[in-house]
Amino acid sequence: MAIATTSPVTGEVLRRFDELTPDELEDKLARAAAAAASYRLTSPEERAGWLQHAAERLEKEIESVSRMITTEMGKTFRAAEEEVVKCVRGLRFYATEGPAFLRDLSGDSGRVGAKQTFVTYQPIGPVLAVMPWNLPLWQAMRFAAPALMAGNVGLLKHASNVPQCALYLEELFRDAGFPDDVFQTLLISAGRVEQVLRDPRVAAATLTGSEPAGRSVATIAGNEIKKVVLELGGSDPFIVMPSTNLDRATDVAVKARCLNNGQSCINGKRFFVHQDIGDAFIEMFVTKMDALVVGDPMDEGTDVGPLATESGRRDVESYVDDAVSKGATVLLGGERPPGPGWFYPPTVLTGITPEMNMYHEEVFGPVAQVWTVPSLEEALREANGHPYGLGSNLWSEDQDERELFVRDVQSGMAFINGNTTSYPEIPFGGVKRSGYGRELSDLGMREFMNAKTVWVGQDA
Repeated sequence: MAIATTSPVTGEVLRRFDELTPDELEDKLARAAAAAASYRLTSPEERAGWLQHAAERLEKEIESVSRMITTEMGKTFRAAEEEVVKCVRGLRFYATEGPAFLRDLSGDSGRVGAKQTFVTYQPIGPVLAVMPWNLPLWQAMRFAAPALMAGNVGLLKHASNVPQCALYLEELFRDAGFPDDVFQTLLISAGRVEQVLRDPRVAAATLTGSEPAGRSVATIAGNEIKKVVLELGGSDPFIVMPSTNLDRATDVAVKARCLNNGQSCINGKRFFVHQDIGDAFIEMFVTKMDALVVGDPMDEGTDVGPLATESGRRDVESYVDDAVSKGATVLLGGERPPGPGWFYPPTVLTGITPEMNMYHEEVFGPVAQVWTVPSLEEALREANGHPYGLGSNLWSEDQDERELFVRDVQSGMAFINGNTTSYPEIPFGGVKRSGYGRELSDLGMREFMNAKTVWVGQDA
């Protein structure tokens, strides 16, 4: 895949970028290793100051950066602004809380026969981040901010269709005052990730992307005995029970399915509705999905822009066509609109069965699958039958139902009466084939640190 900015609105290639030559890549790796040796000696307070400077600059450039995001991957300008604001929040969170996360953790010295014992958290060196295009700034930022606060060095291999976002991040951290080469962007193809990950100067990796990509990186990292964090696919369940406010639940259901043009791992994708409110939910949900405006993502009135890539739209069409050919019912949408660009309409399907590909996989576009179920237990059984386990969502005012959901849903995150999202303050990650490890919060920062045990004996 060429490294280029291609408009999802028109399909026109707007700008091409040269891939790094072998010598250029070697130079970047050498500089990353050299930077890691000195950057680890900087103080948490210095790093926090640089993160604050990055937040200040990014906040001043929200409009231009948001336009860049929308141009490269097609999300609405409003959604791009929200993404940039979240990045500012993430930078400030780690600048404020990061020093406390790095404090030594004292142990019970007497129980282990020591004068003193503690755990000290130390950086491990250059970390490779393989990032996707759907949240081109936030996905990278939730790696970069904690990694830089921890004293690690970042190497970003971003998706090939968002090179301007990738290069902007390197510029942002450099201009914020971070030492040279502490954060570098690698404009390379996916086929060269293995070379970088196997390089002995690279300490670990984090990947957000597809399950096949995760399998590949995990295999290489395992062979090299290197730590890796994986955030892979999601086909999140959205469960609605009779005790909830149906109008509010359907409002959020529409947002959950179509946010980011339906291209997010934590979008609600499978909707399980109690049979007592099934007809009412479906009528309200379809009406509200139908009211969404599909169009130019730069227009203020647009709710859903184009899908990011032509191949992505083909994949969505394939899932829908396969389901329809095997008996699914289309309540809304289901056909690409005429004209240029990679648009696909909000779509609602019922009658999804295990014979259909979308039953088992992730549909990365504004396509909702709806089931009616007789009970929460049945909803959980269906929800947990999927190979992914990233986020999950319950709408209920019943405390017993909430407790059952939290106890039994197989997911890394469980949201009740609110849309599944990510915050710097709380851990983010999944189970099963959605990956392992955690991003964000103190846990995300410590994923790529050496928790070194220190034991000091009694004086002689």
